[in-house]
Amino acid sequence: MAKADDVEVLEVAGQAVRITNPGKVFFPDRGDTKLDLARYYLAVGPALMAAMGGRPVLLQRFPNGVTGSSFFQKRVAPTKADPWLTTTRVSTPNGTTSDALVAVDLAHVLWAVNMGCLGFHVWPNTAADPEHADELRIDLDPGPGVTFPMIREGAAETKALLDELGMAGHAKTTGNRGIHIYVRLRPRWDGYAVRAAAVAVARELERRRPDLLTAAWWKEERGARVFVDFNQNAPHKTVFGAWSVRANPHGQVSTPFAWDELATVEPRELTLASVPARLSERGDPWAAVSADPQSLEPLLALHERDMASGLMDAPWPPVYPKMPNEPPRVAPSRARKET
Repeated sequence: MAKADDVEVLEVAGQAVRITNPGKVFFPDRGDTKLDLARYYLAVGPALMAAMGGRPVLLQRFPNGVTGSSFFQKRVAPTKADPWLTTTRVSTPNGTTSDALVAVDLAHVLWAVNMGCLGFHVWPNTAADPEHADELRIDLDPGPGVTFPMIREGAAETKALLDELGMAGHAKTTGNRGIHIYVRLRPRWDGYAVRAAAVAVARELERRRPDLLTAAWWKEERGARVFVDFNQNAPHKTVFGAWSVRANPHGQVSTPFAWDELATVEPRELTLASVPARLSERGDPWAAVSADPQSLEPLLALHERDMASGLMDAPWPPVYPKMPNEPPRVAPSRARKET
């Protein structure tokens, strides 16, 4: 590590990565600086790269820390100062293409940190194989009136369904109030098939626990239930990545955890200050994820069953073009007024 004026130079993955203004406070409530954030990512580096290495990432930049304004950066290009940056062509939901940063190694991660990126929004495919989504991401989303114990219960129901289908799921906190459950897939299916599987998961969970879980896209239909957000799997959709630091005052981390921790995991306790020691003591709970990629066929069979019974597709987000077999994109209350 070298220091010159107000620049810290970190030797990482064969590159000299500059951290400018290293003492700038990014988390005022905690006092953590930009350099503290960089050191956090170095501390969790192997687990972070196992989770998102080789994938395109979307940067949400907070140049002045969590209390300042932010913006998303889709386009990245190598510069004279950093000619080693690796990018890949990606599409956004509306079809716009751009060259996104690829999380090749920790040098790329720390370059983004220096740009004010706190955490990473990760594509569900690798840069080497953009045609296949190799992650199903089940997002248990808390709305108004939903408590974290309810999220825990929803995660247990999700695991029970996956266990019944012979599929391995891996859980993490979202860094806020929810839980994500990932299923690493064999690289055989595109994003449309993976989203169809996610819709089937959401609907099956709602059938089993309608008091707790909902697949309702329209907020007015959800009530105080956990929303299983299937559209996080829509093609080209990014999801906040494992081991990434959220832009909240507590510096919470989207932290993978073992299933036997579900009853005790507390998101507020999982911060950039506490997670490195936890990882060192307990190891990476996702260490075996890549070794056992799953088949999507059990969930596609549920989807085909639903379609055969006469169900339509679930609504898509408004930025996507109208899809075949999709219901009208209008809230039920508004539809009733217009009829």
